[in-house]
Amino acid sequence: MASSQRSLAQDNTGRYHLLLSTSGQPVQHGWWESEDVARDKLLRWIGSVGSTPAPSVPLTDEETGRTLTIWSAKP
Repeated sequence: MASSQRSLAQDNTGRYHLLLSTSGQPVQHGWWESEDVARDKLLRWIGSVGSTPAPSVPLTDEETGRTLTIWSAKP
């Protein structure tokens, strides 16, 4: 895990983690207890990236370590 992601992970308060990054750099993150809420946030974040260069948003289950889905803009 990259050091920037490691420092973000120290603040987790829920099982489901979203991390919005642009050009490989973290921009925004959040954790939720409900997968449904996290998936709703994922859709909202996708709608808000606008002209962000190379955006990527993975949804991860922090309990299992499994990436549930990942969205990235295609050039």
